[in-house]
Order: sequence, then structure tokens, then C-alpha cells
Amino acid sequence: MKRLPVYDALVIGAGISGSNIASRLQAAGMTCLLLEAGHWFNRHTYPRNERDSNASLFWGGGMELNTSTTMAILRPKVVGGGSIVNQALLDEFDGSAFDSWRAQSGIDFLRPEVFAPVYEQIRKDIPNEKLDHDFDNGNARIFHEGLTACGYETASLTRAQRGCRFEEGNDCIECLGGCRLDSKQSTPVAVLPKGFEHGLQLLADCEVTQIVPGRDVQRVYAQHPAYGALRFEAKRIVLASGAIGNSKLLLGSAGFSEKLPMLGQNFWTHPQYMMFGVYDKPVHAWKGPMQSWKTSDPRFRAKGFKLENVFAPPVAVSMLLPALGRELARDMRKLDSLASIEVAVRDVTPGRITRAANGGVTIYKELGEEEKRRVDAGKDIIRETFASTGAKRVIDGKFGIGLHLMGGLCLNQNASGGCIAPDFRLHDFPGIWCADSSSFPTAPGINPSLTIMALARLATTSILESA
Repeated sequence: MKRLPVYDALVIGAGISGSNIASRLQAAGMTCLLLEAGHWFNRHTYPRNERDSNASLFWGGGMELNTSTTMAILRPKVVGGGSIVNQALLDEFDGSAFDSWRAQSGIDFLRPEVFAPVYEQIRKDIPNEKLDHDFDNGNARIFHEGLTACGYETASLTRAQRGCRFEEGNDCIECLGGCRLDSKQSTPVAVLPKGFEHGLQLLADCEVTQIVPGRDVQRVYAQHPAYGALRFEAKRIVLASGAIGNSKLLLGSAGFSEKLPMLGQNFWTHPQYMMFGVYDKPVHAWKGPMQSWKTSDPRFRAKGFKLENVFAPPVAVSMLLPALGRELARDMRKLDSLASIEVAVRDVTPGRITRAANGGVTIYKELGEEEKRRVDAGKDIIRETFASTGAKRVIDGKFGIGLHLMGGLCLNQNASGGCIAPDFRLHDFPGIWCADSSSFPTAPGINPSLTIMALARLATTSILESA
């Protein structure tokens, strides 16, 4: 068993939170090691097709399922995490999201006025652009023009991107498998290089299997395909493996479940349901920017859902379409003439994560009656939108998707309500910190990426002040 030196901080998970915290701690003078279970790709080595992307960039070979097999859980497994496989949207949380967080957690600093200057600084640090509608594809036009004609409000999306070269025919649906232009400002592009400049170390393909907390030194055990069993030591550990990853790790390590009764509880996903409109003319939903519009209608927010201008690669579309055999082949031959709109709901019925007998995880996550009403309300608007733009047929996607994975540890004033204290340390474990999406007390109903970055910066400040 190989042993490496003692670090000031060891960060587990090189996604949005972990990359930001590790890079900033290293720049501030700490010695940091960043561990990631997934592979470290770059723009030259990202998988070239959808099948390989699913197998290489996600846990479970592409998806994991809830216990009823009604929801596909998409959990990134790659250096960069969600910033590699998402659309790099930068949406700020509103008062409703923070009000819910304060009410659930009892933590007073979770307010818009605290996060506003952090959001502003992130936008200055990371290149971002409002989408140029000169390059809208047919799907975007159906979304914007249809909703507007029906009396609903839309707004342009802001994305962490630079130089997407749409004028040259670049199609951003490829970004779901990693951006081969490095125009999407993922953490390997926009964050990690700054950490490397100051000596940050990153070990990819290294899955942490156990944590042993201590008073002065924390121990971490891991497995690597080339190096075998590894043991690391650090003065402090930062958990950044997301809702499922953090819960799985702590549930499999001795002593945490007894002191953290809410471990694995209050798991949220923003359940998403895609619907397809079939048109008698080309839509080319896969051309140019995959997303360029969002709904901004306050009536939707009040009802607990939003609509998204999205599409999916062919394999995913074939899985979502309910037809089989010849009927599925018929629908897939119309791929160029399909439009898609997705309803994403702000879930209020918490799920939970447990450790399975085989060492994996079991995900308990179902729609409650309120979420079902929200899904139905969103689908009614989608049908109305498709009808207003001349769709010949509307197809209801056959299962839900869980993409924004949140909670499981949760910020809370007390250990009886959550695992993470207001200073981002775990309750009763002062050497272990966490500020990724697993810290979310409730589902915000808004894309979480920007706020994960903001929490990472606040946690970094807290770690440095305590050193």
C-alpha cells in the first residue's frame, strides 16, 4: 500500500465545487491534492460518439435508476464533473430559493444580498455570453415564438462560453459529451489551470472508498487502476463528490451515520420530462446552440416548474420515445423534424440515498402528488406551445430524468436537521468540509451551477479563516 505526504487539504471530487475550492486554496498557499474517480479528458480525447460518452463520462455506464425505475439519474464521472456534460448556464437564485433555504436550515446568511457580490465576481472571472439568437435553430424558434404567442414570457440564456464558432457551423449538442473547442468554460478550462499554476496536484481515475477522521490528521483510502490501494493524509478533507457520491462515501465509512442522522436524507433532483412535437418541416433541433431561451414567466415560478429549450442526442431520444419496433423506427426517421421542450419541476418531496449491500447506492426518489401536478401543468403549456406552432403530433417522453442532484448532506444549524454546519464543516467532524450540491437544504427550481461556484468561494474563505 503506497503512502503519500500529508496535505493541508485533500479535496474529493473534481467537479464544479471541488475544482474551485482546490484551486483557490492552492493559490492561497495551501498544499492541496484533488482526487477524482473519473477520467481526465481534454478537447482532443473526449469520446467521439454518444455511446462512448455515456459509458465514459457517467456513473452506471450512462445512468442510474431510482428504485421504481421511473427516473434516470445522470451522475457525471469525469474531471470537471457537471461542467463537462451540462450547458454551462449561469442562473442566479432568487428570493424564493433563498427563503426556502433559510426556513429549512435556520442559517441566516443564505440570502440574495450575500450571494449577489459573489455571483458578480464569478461572472467577471469566468468568460460568459448571452446567447446570440442569430444562430437559433428551429427548436429555439418554436420555443420562443410559441410561448410568446401563447402569452408567456421568455428570456435569453447566459452561458459560460467563449468563441463557440456557430458561424462556422459548430453544433453545441456535442458539448453534452465534452466541448472539443474548449469554448465551454468548464472547470478544466476556466478554473483548474489557475490551481496548477500554483502547484495543485490532481489524481484522476482514483475512487475514494473510505474516510477515517482524526483530530489533527484525516485519512483517506482509495483505489487506483494503476497504483492499486492508496492511503492519503491531510489536515482537512473537502467533500465534493455530489449528493450521491458524498452520501455513499460517508455511509460506507465508520462513525458518520451515528453522529449524522440526516445523512443521505433530503435528496432532490429537479425531475425533468421531455416532450416532442412532430412537424412536417425540418426543425434541426441539434444545430447551433442547443439551448438559447428559457422561460421567465413568474406564473410558472409560482406554480413550481419551468420549461426548457432542449434536445438530446439520438440514443437518448430513442430511449425517451414510447414507441417500439416499427413505430419507433418511424419516429426516429423524423428526428430532423422533431422539436423538444422539457418541463423541470421544483421538487418538494424529498428522496433518500442508502448504501446497497454490494457497496453501491440505492436511490429512493419518487414524485409526490404536488410534483405530479406541477409536471402536468408544465406539460399542458408545452402542448399549447406545440399546437400554436403547427405541430402535427405531440409525443410524451416515457420517463423522467434526474440531472441536478442535490441534498443528502444539507446545510443546517443543527445536526438533527442536516450534516453541514453554517461554517461548511460537518457537524461533529471539524476536519471535514463540504460546499457542493449535496449541501442544498431544498430544491431551488433553478439551475444550480452558479450557486455551487458561489458556495465554493464562501467555503474557501471559511477554510482559510480557520487555518
